[in-house]
Amino acid sequence: MGVQDVVLAVDGSRELSRDQVGGKALGLNRMMALGLPVPPAFVVPVAVCQAFHAGGPALPEPVWRDVLAHLARLEGATGRAYGGPAAPLLLAVRSGAAVSMPGMMDTVLNLGLTANLRDVLAAESGDPLWAEDTFRRFHRDYTATVGAPVPDDPRAQLRGAVGAVFGSWFSARAMAYRDRHGLSAMAGTSVTVQAMVFGNRDGRSGTGVLFSRDPVTGAPGVFGEWLPGAQGHDVVAGERTPYGLDTLAEAQAGNHRRLVEIAALLEADRRDMVDVEFTIESGRLHILQVRVGKRSAEAALRIARDMVAEGMISESVARDRLSGVDIAMAVPEQVSPGGRGAELARGIPAGPGRGSGVAVTGIDEALRLAEEGASVVLVRPTTSPDDVPAMFVAAAVVTEHGGSTSHAAVVCRELGLPCVVGCGEGVGARLAGRRVTVDGTEGRVLRAEVSTP
Repeated sequence: MGVQDVVLAVDGSRELSRDQVGGKALGLNRMMALGLPVPPAFVVPVAVCQAFHAGGPALPEPVWRDVLAHLARLEGATGRAYGGPAAPLLLAVRSGAAVSMPGMMDTVLNLGLTANLRDVLAAESGDPLWAEDTFRRFHRDYTATVGAPVPDDPRAQLRGAVGAVFGSWFSARAMAYRDRHGLSAMAGTSVTVQAMVFGNRDGRSGTGVLFSRDPVTGAPGVFGEWLPGAQGHDVVAGERTPYGLDTLAEAQAGNHRRLVEIAALLEADRRDMVDVEFTIESGRLHILQVRVGKRSAEAALRIARDMVAEGMISESVARDRLSGVDIAMAVPEQVSPGGRGAELARGIPAGPGRGSGVAVTGIDEALRLAEEGASVVLVRPTTSPDDVPAMFVAAAVVTEHGGSTSHAAVVCRELGLPCVVGCGEGVGARLAGRRVTVDGTEGRVLRAEVSTP
């Protein structure tokens, strides 16, 4: 097999198909064709996922040779060398199915570091603290994701990471997600390998997510969050509560203005509301992903109506987009003023509507109580993909940390679950065992059952 037979460049020079390379690589390729600032990348197609699992599981040798050939091209495009000895190139290895499955499969960032190359990076950058932070992140994520010690050989790291991403196709959380959404016929995931950019690089760096319209209400205008001095995992995982994009406008007006322009361009290109992930490294903007944004039922209805009025889509397209939406959920239940219980916590409204049940902080306990017929409210410090089975059976979700673009928020909007995020440290301990009502429209957690109008 030659390079063109298996592994594919993601550079905007040729059309790729969603079934062939998955949504992530497809979006990157389109953005490159549009001339947007996207770090160079290549993709190992979906068909290789099937070959991987049929072969042991193991990555076929011809595919690995093609990966190395494309890695050499990536080195040429960046002027850096994977594995050093100078100007080390670091990589991000990500999944990408034909249908977006946010957070359900594995990702490994900062790939290519060894203790020696950490020191090279520190000397090159003049910032040993940044080099150490990046090295620490890599070791944490690699050992957790690949399930093995980090090899000293960066090429062995890459092979292990590609295998881990393909392996995550059959993880319990990914299979549960596909079963829930009727996606069992999908063939597998691709693996995108991309040059790293660093939102944790310095004081002019950061990372974030924005939507071209509000994914909760559907209101026009960009909506999003960002974290200075962070990498993308920090925002999506909800480990830290991010800031609104207005703070980016104050700190870096030019990059904020460019993001607004890019969101409008990509929405017009997709003719739909888009979800865009970005990183700023030392003041330089990079776009890392675009996909059609997950939205609440309320937002789906408004966005469809508005886009018809704007001439962006036809009425028939709008009807098709709303065919799977529960319209009853588009008018979320509100807590009546006379029926409010005492407010127990307040946070960021991330999934409209209300849900009541006993507050539970453990995944196994939530699953057990739900199996017994109880209504449960899942309360977590943050949510991870491993929490998804419990989210599927919960009446509502509450988190201590994270923002409206975190994993918890995205999944809850897709499921139509009331959700309040970023309620503060210790909320889980205060709520555990109490009967609560979550008002995801107003961002409140209230005591006991309340009536609706």
